[in-house]
Amino acid sequence: MTPPPLPILAVLPDLLAALRARSSAVLVAPPGAGKTTAVAPALLEQAWCTGEILLLSPRRLAARAAAERMAATAGEPVGRTYGYATRMDSKRSAATRVTVVTEGIFVARIQSDPELAGVSAVLFDEVHERSLDGDFGLALALDVQAGFRPDLRLVAMSATLDGARFAAVMDDAPVIESEGRSYPLTLRHIGRAAEARIEDGMAAAIRRALGEEQGGVLAFLPGVAEIERIADRLANLPDDIVVHELHGSLDPAAQRAAILPEPDGRRKVVLATSIAETSLTLDGIRIVIDSGLARRPRYDRAAGMTRLVTERASQAAVTQRAGRAARLGPGTAYRLWEEAATAGLPRYDPPEILEADLSALLLACALWGVADPRDLRWIDAPPAAAIDEALRRLATLEAIDADGRPTAHGRAIAKLPMPPRLAHMLLRAGERGLAEIAAQVAVLLGERGIGGQDVDVETRLRRWKTERGVKAQAARGMADRWAKLAPPPASGRGPGGGRPVSTSRTADGASPPPNPLPLAGGGVDVCVALGFPDRVARRRDASGETWASVGGRGFRLDPTSPLARAEWLAVADTQGAAAGARILSAAVIDQPTVEALFADRIESRRTVSFDPATGGIQALRDRRLGAIRLSSGPDSGADPDAILAALLEAVREHGLSLLPWSDGGQALRDRAAYAGVPLDDAALLDRLDEWLAPLLVGKRRLDAIAPGALVEALRNLLGWDAMQTINRLAPPDFTSPAGSTHAIDYAAEGGPRVELRVQALFGLGVHPTIGEARVPLVLSLTSPAGRPIQTTRDLPGFWAGSWVAVAKEMRGRYPKHPWPDDPAAASATLRTKKADARGATSR
Repeated sequence: MTPPPLPILAVLPDLLAALRARSSAVLVAPPGAGKTTAVAPALLEQAWCTGEILLLSPRRLAARAAAERMAATAGEPVGRTYGYATRMDSKRSAATRVTVVTEGIFVARIQSDPELAGVSAVLFDEVHERSLDGDFGLALALDVQAGFRPDLRLVAMSATLDGARFAAVMDDAPVIESEGRSYPLTLRHIGRAAEARIEDGMAAAIRRALGEEQGGVLAFLPGVAEIERIADRLANLPDDIVVHELHGSLDPAAQRAAILPEPDGRRKVVLATSIAETSLTLDGIRIVIDSGLARRPRYDRAAGMTRLVTERASQAAVTQRAGRAARLGPGTAYRLWEEAATAGLPRYDPPEILEADLSALLLACALWGVADPRDLRWIDAPPAAAIDEALRRLATLEAIDADGRPTAHGRAIAKLPMPPRLAHMLLRAGERGLAEIAAQVAVLLGERGIGGQDVDVETRLRRWKTERGVKAQAARGMADRWAKLAPPPASGRGPGGGRPVSTSRTADGASPPPNPLPLAGGGVDVCVALGFPDRVARRRDASGETWASVGGRGFRLDPTSPLARAEWLAVADTQGAAAGARILSAAVIDQPTVEALFADRIESRRTVSFDPATGGIQALRDRRLGAIRLSSGPDSGADPDAILAALLEAVREHGLSLLPWSDGGQALRDRAAYAGVPLDDAALLDRLDEWLAPLLVGKRRLDAIAPGALVEALRNLLGWDAMQTINRLAPPDFTSPAGSTHAIDYAAEGGPRVELRVQALFGLGVHPTIGEARVPLVLSLTSPAGRPIQTTRDLPGFWAGSWVAVAKEMRGRYPKHPWPDDPAAASATLRTKKADARGATSR
């Protein structure tokens, strides 16, 4: 039976006409319309298309499948007219006219050949997925088209109705829309228990669908681990049903088996990640079962790392998934959530550029000659905060200079087909004769599934070397190719060549020749540490569960892991929150190797701090690598200026109460406050360097200051005029008629107060006052024993009033002392009656 014509064929004439008149166009076509495999062959027949067509695909699996389908339609083997090129695999020849490439491959190609010589058209497929490489590739292609290739045709092909945004950035390119092919699709929201594992709910849904529907099953899971667990649960299905896995970690043969129809006609169950959402057509699939979950990389800017996060799929994603069931005929989609929950899903996945690590992008832009990447044409411009962070990371990797220009090392990084961290690792390891190991580590860290999932990178590397699968062998081939890209050992050194020993760099950012370095970890530890210097970590507890990193982030490790017994780890991958990300891959490294590798980054610091518990200075000398202290000890030769600064800072932080104030010092401050002269905490702290610093010279403790010295320092700070004002408005003492002197308490509740024996005021008929305003003193009158008997602001009133009762009581308690009936007329005295009489006789 001949299949119906592809819907895209109905609008191809409009697209071809648009590209004859213009250099750009936008094609919007739903999944299954045929845009991926029909547009490129049609363009080959155009008069302007004399060169190669590049068709960009967001995934390696989709790129390979698209090339194979176009070649099969043309009745040719892959690699003749239609070929593909991905990071780990390629099939193309001199006769190839259409090459399907992943977006990263295209970015590398346009950077190496900005004119895209021999290329007539670039087709950006599935642009709605908004990958970082896809957005960047389009921005670079538009720059090339505007600069010196106006004949270059650019087509953005999208499965969603956001073509207008792409048309706007592509100089108002015409938008051509295809209606697509529509088959009946039944949606069944079957839900699942919130407490149940996703594997149990999915396995039950698959068995139910196999019993209720006809055709193959495509089940969407968040990741490989869930796929493998469900495959185990489906091991006892009938013999006429075959289960396939489909994810990026599989070798190409296993991926093809999942896509193609079963040769023996058996029914198919495909357990897939989001890799099967778009671009692919899976033969025989009539049923989709959607977990509603997706695992995506999310860049944690606070932690400076990308982590995989399991989250709810977007509305756009679940719509794409359901459409897989009705791509070739009527289908049914089972959803493991309630229908009402669909509205609560996020509408779209956010563009990767808004939340990705932009290090590679920034370096590529610098090499392109664009200082600020926002000068290019973007659908969404990169955020300023992400740009600043990427610039800091590139500086750490010695890829850019202080002015943001690429160094020679940065240019070398950009030429390598790997992220900047891994490229930096390969180059620096190559200088040490470790190119082969570094290339293997780079492939191991960049390709999921190789060597297993062990945290120990060395264990995974050993296991990978024994694997014989197609993917493992292809990865080894890629590692061999990468190793040849590394520089030869500096100064002819073999393995063990060391690190730079100083911070000196040549003008173009190159390192001086490395010195010898012992390889305690066989080189894997060195390579990982070179690639991820900020993630070198030291154990913080006896169990090995918590770790502190050079970059300041906290990591966590399963304490049952053999790595937990190590003192140091070179950490590559982590996952989870910034405060305690879980270590996913690392290698054991020792402190001598760390210190040798990063000698130029180790800082010897002398720290002086105040210890509130002891009231003194703690002077330490330590060596630090980033946030990790390598060693520390007392510093007997601490800088006196640093000690003085620490003592002053302690007073600023903890307050003036730390100082050994005498009663006189506090009294002077109270008098100044009463007189309106600024001597409060804020005023004193603001001028601390003037009055306190001289008192602390040569001292290591605050309580070493003589209390009298503080009073004198305050007097000097105030100056003669201010002291005269204070003495006039707030005299320090009151002299009684008996000749005794008593300090006035200006901080007392109720106003200035003086405490004295009542006999000292005999003969005083008016109430004493202070200052120009003649403010009445609060008199706190006591007995000869110092016990309070009366408080008054009206001494004459006291004499005339309650004195009679007070005197009567006092005569009984203190009969030896005078208690006259008219104290205002009596003589003031602090002596007994007998002593007064002796004094009178002697006179």
